[in-house]
Amino acid sequence: MRAPEFWRRDGMLPRLLSPLSALWAWGAERRLREAEPFRAQVPVICVGNVVAGGAGKTPVVIALVRRLRAKGRDVHVLTRGYGGTEVGPRVVDPIRHDASRVGDEPLLLAAEAPTWVARWRPDGAAAAVAMGADVLVMDDGFQSAALAKDLSLLVVDGGYGFGNGRVMPAGPCREPVARALARADAVVLIGEDEAGVLPLPVPVPVLRARLVPGPEAAALAGRRVFAFAGIGRPEKFFATVRQAGTEVVDARAFADHHPYRAAEIEAMAAEAGDAVLVTTAKDAVRIPAALCPRVAVLTVSLAWDDGAAVDRLLDTLAGNREGGGA
Repeated sequence: MRAPEFWRRDGMLPRLLSPLSALWAWGAERRLREAEPFRAQVPVICVGNVVAGGAGKTPVVIALVRRLRAKGRDVHVLTRGYGGTEVGPRVVDPIRHDASRVGDEPLLLAAEAPTWVARWRPDGAAAAVAMGADVLVMDDGFQSAALAKDLSLLVVDGGYGFGNGRVMPAGPCREPVARALARADAVVLIGEDEAGVLPLPVPVPVLRARLVPGPEAAALAGRRVFAFAGIGRPEKFFATVRQAGTEVVDARAFADHHPYRAAEIEAMAAEAGDAVLVTTAKDAVRIPAALCPRVAVLTVSLAWDDGAAVDRLLDTLAGNREGGGA
């Protein structure tokens, strides 16, 4: 699904839906309050968000994985594998597995570190520890209490912020913003603060970061392109394509995790004419293999404004914890 436009700003419809939001928020709070989290034998970092979809969690996870590996940590990634059929726990094999089985994001993460798909996160954590992990990075799961967290980061898109600030279905928030911030160790704010996220309603350390185009940008600069994306915030990718110096002749948005059919790619190629079809790395793994050569991929990476501040936060996870259990 695509996020409804009224989630961006307040109005009559969000106000009418607010009683349902109160029920949603009550249910979320009750689940967290009554849960008995499983405590893994190693530190767990959770990278989550408040709003539904598209904040930029995956680039943050990849950036943290690279930083932890540079510190000599044996880091594994834990994910539910949204969009795939695998229940797990199973370590992702990019050669044998495809997006329909394990989801698109796990395939990208598996290129950086051992990545586990597990619908029940404690099982995935136990499997990863048995395989030698000494720190886990969890992609999403901030609103889940199944697995205890040692460090919780909330990712916020500076262009979207918290939308209208209301809880679903009246707005994009999975829980009240202040409640989420109270459980966070830090906020990762990506891009310029166009949505007025700062100052935060609850004092939380803020790590500023930005998404930068990958090395493929040089080959696309000056060319006519037809951009398409099925991610949480497609407009973010389209802005990155323009930032690469291209001439965007068309930009087509699909629902997040959209499974592309061959006919869709063929149709866009026909519309593009002499323009280059370009998409995200996350979308590329959902394109039929035979058509992948016809589509250029523009990757992005996360650049921290203050890498030392990130290191100080990660260094609080100095060693492995002993013990474990429920």
